[in-house]
Amino acid sequence: MRLHLLVLLALCGAGSTSGALSYSLGGSWRIRNGNGSLDLLGTVPGCVHSTLFQQGFIQDPYYGFNDLNYRWISLDNWIYSKEFKIPFDSSKWQMINLIFEGVDTVSEILLNNVTIGKTDNMFTKYIFDITNVIRDVNSIELRFQSAVLYATKQSKAYTSREVPPSCPPRVQKGECHVNFIRKEQCSFSWDWGPSFPTQGIWKGVRIEAYNICHLYDFTFVPMYDNRAQMWKLKVQAFFDVISPTPVGGQVIIAIPELKIQKTNNIKLQPGKRTVELSVKINKNIPVETWWPHGHGNQTGYNMTILFKLDKDLNIERSAKVSKYF
Repeated sequence: MRLHLLVLLALCGAGSTSGALSYSLGGSWRIRNGNGSLDLLGTVPGCVHSTLFQQGFIQDPYYGFNDLNYRWISLDNWIYSKEFKIPFDSSKWQMINLIFEGVDTVSEILLNNVTIGKTDNMFTKYIFDITNVIRDVNSIELRFQSAVLYATKQSKAYTSREVPPSCPPRVQKGECHVNFIRKEQCSFSWDWGPSFPTQGIWKGVRIEAYNICHLYDFTFVPMYDNRAQMWKLKVQAFFDVISPTPVGGQVIIAIPELKIQKTNNIKLQPGKRTVELSVKINKNIPVETWWPHGHGNQTGYNMTILFKLDKDLNIERSAKVSKYF
């Protein structure tokens, strides 16, 4: 039986001197439809349908034939907006980014009436440089396009060949051309569910400010080496180095339960940089398996990665690693 690994990322936090600041823009946002006839308060993360339901503008979308009664929601173009004051002095930070973990789906984003970017993929994390646009008091707006109308437009623009299926079976009463948009496919209907191709900010949104360099992503892939008969852990750390000169230091990877502590010297050149590391787990140390609930223990191993960099910059991340059959 071949062994595989389940990777669980958790408790990703920065050290006390990480040199970065994070400010969430989640919570209350104003949501209005295209002609302004509906204007209400909603919550981010969330979507248009959930907001309309929570505010009492629509009944339960899943009741009866409400998927057809509320089709107008998906055909409208909705706008999310918010005014906010930043709790820090922007002049003290070299880089300030606006980060969306998930936008559903097609939108134009404006900060202080300046277009800073567009989105067209529900599954992508978006990062926008707002260093020269941010103020003490700000207004942000996301102008969404109907996913249904966007998919239809994309389909008409693609003339090379037909991309089947154009529409779902009629019995599903769904929307067409879902294969022309990077959105949750079942939202246009499926054989087990109705069509609710909604719009909204469905994951977190925040502002990040930093100096020198910043760890903006961190991934790892544990693998079993059949030839060496041992476990290995491949780690990738993604940095944005805004210092004009290289940033040196050390990276320390620790998994105490597996008696691992490995130190490497690193030097980060200016620009977007990737640090790749490999950790071997001693074959004499037993690694317990992770089992689904009811079939055994869900064993996980706590791992920390500490980057000790120049100018007393410490960045720490934590994760939990598990393996399963």
